[in-house]
Amino acid sequence: MKHLQLFLAFFRVGILGYGGGPSSIPLVHKEVVDNYKWMNDDEFADVLALGNTLPGPIATKMAGYIGYRVAGILGLINATLSTILPTIILMIVLLTTISSVKDYHWVQGMTAAVVPVVGVMLATLTWEFFDKSKGSLGWVKSIILLSASFLLMEIIGLHPALLIGGLLLLAILKKDKKTEAERTVERGNAS
Repeated sequence: MKHLQLFLAFFRVGILGYGGGPSSIPLVHKEVVDNYKWMNDDEFADVLALGNTLPGPIATKMAGYIGYRVAGILGLINATLSTILPTIILMIVLLTTISSVKDYHWVQGMTAAVVPVVGVMLATLTWEFFDKSKGSLGWVKSIILLSASFLLMEIIGLHPALLIGGLLLLAILKKDKKTEAERTVERGNAS
């Protein structure tokens, strides 16, 4: 049953993820967190953050990891293939026919109409992540982090993977310092 669910979930992501990996993220979230409840929002955010730091298409990386987590190696293969097969099939079919209809006005209009829909999907997911972060960090820290991220990525041109990697490293170092402080307190209490 899990394999069928994995196939259906990631096939839908593959067939409906128009515009590439980033536009597929809200679809993956809907399937994995809302529909099948294979992970919660925090786990999904962690997978997304780590996946963004690694090379390759994000939807495929997430499908592979989530498939592995849900059903082991066969789940990994199932989820990955069900994510990429629709694209491969559609590319073959569409590229063989698109050259004959690409100049039609309705084809250009259809392509242009999809862009705002993908934008709304990404904005909705962004708001959900921001809303979640303000719950744990508070309004001020969330807005500062959002503003700093925007400045670094959009104005300065820092690659998102470097920003995410830096934040992960900072969190690890902060955790190590906290752990060391806790050890010192424990030693003091033991004396």
